[in-house]
Amino acid sequence: MTINKTKNGNILNVSVDGRVDTSTAPEFETAVKSDIEGVTELNIDFSKLSYISSAGLRCLLSLQKIMNNQGTLIITGANETVVEIFEVTGFSEILTIK
Repeated sequence: MTINKTKNGNILNVSVDGRVDTSTAPEFETAVKSDIEGVTELNIDFSKLSYISSAGLRCLLSLQKIMNNQGTLIITGANETVVEIFEVTGFSEILTIK
């Protein structure tokens, strides 16, 4: 998994390449949370994400809870497989997916 981050004022853009699973989810969560203070818009680009496990979903839920208090979280670029995981688990109702 590769994570790229750019911060522009109060906007944090994160792109993820690879898989967010049991072994990589802690790295993903730590990487995003290390720069989330003061962020009012968190954009996560999943266009290069091939798979997300329940551990990855827990990370997204944690990030969404933080952003509910300070701004918005938007997920973009998710492929059909990832979107289906969001739909089956009900995360499509919790997250903003574009």
